[in-house]
Amino acid sequence: MMRFLVWRLRHINDNTFILIVASAIGLIAGLAAVTLKSSVHYLQHILQQNIDLTKINFLYVFYPAIGIMITMMIRRFIVKDTPGHGITRILRSIHKASSRIRKRYMFSNMLKSAITVGFGGSVGLEAPIVVTGSAIGSNFGGLMHLDYKKRTLLIGCGAAGAISAIFNSPIAGVIFAIEVILNEVKISKFIPILIASVSGQLVSIILIGEDIMFSFKLVDAFTAADTPYYILLGVASGMASLYFTKITYLVEDNIFKVNNPYVKAMIGGLALALMIFVFPPIYGEGYESIKALLTGNELKFFSGSFFYTFAEQDFVIIGVLFLIILVKPFATAITIGSGGSGGVFAPSLFMGGLTGFLFTKVFNIIMPSAAISPSNFTLVGMCGVMSGVLHAPLTAIFLIAEITGGYMLFVPLMLVSAISFTTISYFEKHSIYTKHLIEKGDLIQHDNDRIILRMIDLKKIVEKDLLTIHPDAKLGELVELVKRSNRNIFPVINENRELEGIVTLDDIREIMFDEEKQLDIVVKTIMQEPPAYVSPQEKMQSVMNKFELTQAWNLPVIDEGKYLGFVSKSRIFNAYRKKLIRQNKE
Repeated sequence: MMRFLVWRLRHINDNTFILIVASAIGLIAGLAAVTLKSSVHYLQHILQQNIDLTKINFLYVFYPAIGIMITMMIRRFIVKDTPGHGITRILRSIHKASSRIRKRYMFSNMLKSAITVGFGGSVGLEAPIVVTGSAIGSNFGGLMHLDYKKRTLLIGCGAAGAISAIFNSPIAGVIFAIEVILNEVKISKFIPILIASVSGQLVSIILIGEDIMFSFKLVDAFTAADTPYYILLGVASGMASLYFTKITYLVEDNIFKVNNPYVKAMIGGLALALMIFVFPPIYGEGYESIKALLTGNELKFFSGSFFYTFAEQDFVIIGVLFLIILVKPFATAITIGSGGSGGVFAPSLFMGGLTGFLFTKVFNIIMPSAAISPSNFTLVGMCGVMSGVLHAPLTAIFLIAEITGGYMLFVPLMLVSAISFTTISYFEKHSIYTKHLIEKGDLIQHDNDRIILRMIDLKKIVEKDLLTIHPDAKLGELVELVKRSNRNIFPVINENRELEGIVTLDDIREIMFDEEKQLDIVVKTIMQEPPAYVSPQEKMQSVMNKFELTQAWNLPVIDEGKYLGFVSKSRIFNAYRKKLIRQNKE
């Protein structure tokens, strides 16, 4: 490998090499997406081939619970990780682990999500395959000894290739990588992501053709007269997004409190089984249910349900759709929180489709003369809720535009996406992927100063060259230290390495040459309390806040009560300047 890397440095420049690597990552991510999708569909076929889905089948109802239990066992004994959102892990790796993603994520999420979704867990495959593609990009970059910036770019390439392959939507793949995974992309870095996305789509087209995750051909044209209804749908989608997000946080936070993984999986599996028993469309990703609504086949949507015999009564349809919208976020959060593996990508599209169809049903009953298109509003509703949940309006617009095979709905997609995003942003500033990271300080967005400060490792800039003195020492001993020191601060340290105070040159300037006082005065009588203390684990932003509040230039660093050294404002500024210069060069 080293010989190859040396040869590469001599014969292939960085830009060309990145394009080659991006293409390879896109191909591998596309292959992974096709493999995962095909595996899940095959597993679903095996499990359902002897089941009559028009009737209530208890084995069918309990499949998701079985899948969660198996996934939990795999997670506990094989891959050894914890439940959670995969894309959140990717973002944490970019911002906290220098874009280094563990090798196991190149296959672990595929295995777990294949079982969870294959058995009918109420989540999607998109997030796991994005994690897989991103992990492939990160580890490829590590293998090639690329720096942080290039590894991050390759993570985006892997994500773009995965989304492009799973939906056959290369533009949405590129936009998703830029909007969700990466903070910023310069034009020069944009091209590798394009190439990776196209490569992923080509793999999908060659291997499975038109058998993509979700597609629909438009049958109704956009009518400008429907604009007021689209505006209202945008607000409704924003509120549905907010509800989805809040319920997901609430359920996951509470189910994570259950420490026993077996109990957690059992509770989650039984709760999910009950929901699917009452509302079968919640089973799995839900794309088939959405297609049934898009094609006007409401009987298929209600197959296997208690409500099947009432499926032609409008008010029953409205009531059931509303209840499913209320229950779906619980099902998704329980699936993920109890030990399953999957993402909120597909659930947000499912919930958006139901929101749009329900909106159409209500308005066509109230105002029959409006005659708004159920299929158009279902598709635009998918865009609206996805935009709000993921905080990714551009991704939602281009995804729906591409999977419908045209841009006839581009105007309402833009309108509803913008209104939905604005609506949820008023109540919830961060996406479902970033909220907890931002609250913990693990992710900083749109603040270059704080981003650079976060990159500074406090432990590396602690100054340990300050001469210390015991609190019972005489002034004369301190004067001898002054003669040997090039610093004007002297930490007062006891025999347990605990900081009791500090003495500065200004404190003793008027008395240090008095020989009588040198013999009489004890250091602890002239020391003073430091204005603040710093921990080596403390975030740099917090440290700078302490400097600002105290107006000090030096603060002591204390670890578990023990004195380590001092950190100076000038040392931080110097480290900041070096990081800034390095970032601009990269």
